[in-house]
Amino acid sequence: MLNLRAIKCHFQTNGQIVRAVDGVNLDIVKGETFALVGESGCGKSTLAKIILGLAPITAGSMSFAGEPLIKFNKRFRRRVQVVFQDPYSSLNPRLKVSTILSEPMWAHGFKRDEVTQRLELVMALVGLQTNAGNLYPHEFSGGQRQRIAIARALMLAPELILLDEPISALDVSIRAQILNLLQDLQDELNITYLLIAHDLALVQHASDRVAVMYLGRIVETGPTEKIFASPQHPYTQALISAVPEPDPTIARNSNLIRGEVASAIEPPTGCHFHPRCPHKIDRCTKESPPLVAREQVQVSCWVIGSGDLNVAK
Repeated sequence: MLNLRAIKCHFQTNGQIVRAVDGVNLDIVKGETFALVGESGCGKSTLAKIILGLAPITAGSMSFAGEPLIKFNKRFRRRVQVVFQDPYSSLNPRLKVSTILSEPMWAHGFKRDEVTQRLELVMALVGLQTNAGNLYPHEFSGGQRQRIAIARALMLAPELILLDEPISALDVSIRAQILNLLQDLQDELNITYLLIAHDLALVQHASDRVAVMYLGRIVETGPTEKIFASPQHPYTQALISAVPEPDPTIARNSNLIRGEVASAIEPPTGCHFHPRCPHKIDRCTKESPPLVAREQVQVSCWVIGSGDLNVAK
């Protein structure tokens, strides 16, 4: 469905170059939910903007459904949509719901009958009542507003939807409803999801494959079940070990890392993670490790290749 090759996004601020995305390779398969995780500032949202054509590509190439993506034309924009984190800020408070949902179709030249039929169908799909179209966003609860945001993304019948923290701004009691709705829509419409999230419990439950991102680079990627059962990269191990365990009788392997994420303006040489890594070797400070296939996953780590790292279970 979507292929990214050596994608970089460098931009200048105050005369300095920020390496927001620094050589990312990704392959997203049709019909799956692919999750992208990592600490704040690692480049997840910038990568999403690149896919949507909202951020420039400094280097690399991207293809969609086997076609090189050189220009973000209307045809591409119909096939890729996004659901933002906060539905209250992503919906225009001055417009009624019916106008908000119809705008994408008007922009793409659909006829009135087509817009009306699609509006009724999509509102039913996301569980909105027919009279909801005459109301404004502030007249709905947070969960209902996110249903409206999902409906807007569905109006053009996209093949790929980017989900940027789609449930983090919602009450806990509502999150399961929205998550179940997204999964039902995926099963019914054969939609592909790119899920950007901090909540690893959500990622483990909802995704088929996952990529772990650190300071603009992918450090580990593979099937979700495999990565959560046996994380290979020290950073992935630390992220998973930091997830709260509700059962106090279960022994946890605490693998916390110290320090802060380095600046994208002056990233460390070699492996970007080496200043915080308890297992680093001399090579880590000098050479950037490539993603190498290892036990059904791809990992970017020199220490794993040397056999000196004890993998956390």
